[in-house]
Amino acid sequence: MSALAWIAVGSLTVWVWLLLGQGFFWRTDQRLPARKDPARWPSVAVVVPARDEAEVLPVSLTSLLAQDYPGDAEIFLVDDCSEDGTGELARALSVRCGGLPLTVVSPGEPEQGWTGKLWALRHGMALARQGKPEFLLLTDADIAHEPDSLRELVAAAGCGEADGFDLVSQMARLRVTSVWERLVVPAFVYFFGQLYPFRWVNRTGARTAAAAGGCVLLRADAAERAGIPESIRQAVIDDVSLARAVRRTGGRIWLGLAERVDSVRPYPRLADLWRMVSRSAYAQLRHSPVLLAGTVLGLGLVYVVPPVTLCAGLATGDHVTATAGGAAWAVMAGTYLPMLGYYRQSFWLAPLLPFTAVLYLLMTVDSAVRHYRGAGAAWKGRTYARPEPAPEP
Repeated sequence: MSALAWIAVGSLTVWVWLLLGQGFFWRTDQRLPARKDPARWPSVAVVVPARDEAEVLPVSLTSLLAQDYPGDAEIFLVDDCSEDGTGELARALSVRCGGLPLTVVSPGEPEQGWTGKLWALRHGMALARQGKPEFLLLTDADIAHEPDSLRELVAAAGCGEADGFDLVSQMARLRVTSVWERLVVPAFVYFFGQLYPFRWVNRTGARTAAAAGGCVLLRADAAERAGIPESIRQAVIDDVSLARAVRRTGGRIWLGLAERVDSVRPYPRLADLWRMVSRSAYAQLRHSPVLLAGTVLGLGLVYVVPPVTLCAGLATGDHVTATAGGAAWAVMAGTYLPMLGYYRQSFWLAPLLPFTAVLYLLMTVDSAVRHYRGAGAAWKGRTYARPEPAPEP
């Protein structure tokens, strides 16, 4: 066989392994566990970090205010130095809509060694803990919840049950309206599941730990044991760091896809999606040039080689190369179909996954370039170029 044929066969071998040996990451059936309603509904404090979120609050915050929860629940919105009237709008929505009690607090700029979101969570959680809630719902300001969302999350946690969870997290369904959203967003969740297979995350005692930061229900005592948020105060990818901290202290975690929790933040242009991915992609690789090089080579072998070798094999009459490349591309597209179905998108997008993977590769390289230029993880006017030593408490 030619060298190109061996490369094509290597890519096909990797895809067969991914299909069967990577926790069936491509399946989308990890949904909120169904449990009986608890005999007593525990108290819950909902903490919402918000920075310049006036555009989405009329949808997201009103959905929280309207939660149909049988137990005691209240909302703490942390206005993180917003310049668009986020705090004032939140108070006005509470007065207009009623529902769960709302407290708005503004802690000021974060101290050295804290990311903005975790600084906001610190103050929101500290305020919430004064009421001694049994659970904390940490949810982003762009996340809209159906009226029974909190009830279902708490029931799924298994209050008072021996096999209950300390952390229950749902990957909110992201918006897919624009052309670029349809092309990039389902792949974003697909790649996340490939890195952190949900079945592995949900296995008791497993090493794999992850969460989706937009919707995290956390037992208050588990947060105390794990030192949340102080123990992860510098984390750019805070949701994965949070899940790891809970698991390290013996907590049981669960992660799955949401059916009644949605992100309402629009990403209409490629530039918007590019910023969303590149701000934390290199942090995901622990700012390691070696891991970056391995990622580039890996993405090339897994996603670029199949269509390239298929075309090259057909052009040169190399049937082995064409067959292996085509088979690898077919397996790849087949594993993407369940995610496209979850997002209610056309299955014709599946063969375009190599193109989307190249976009993600370029976003990751751009993230590394920004890091070494000192731009780092930039979000809403703040830049986290490199982790700095956090002050001791």
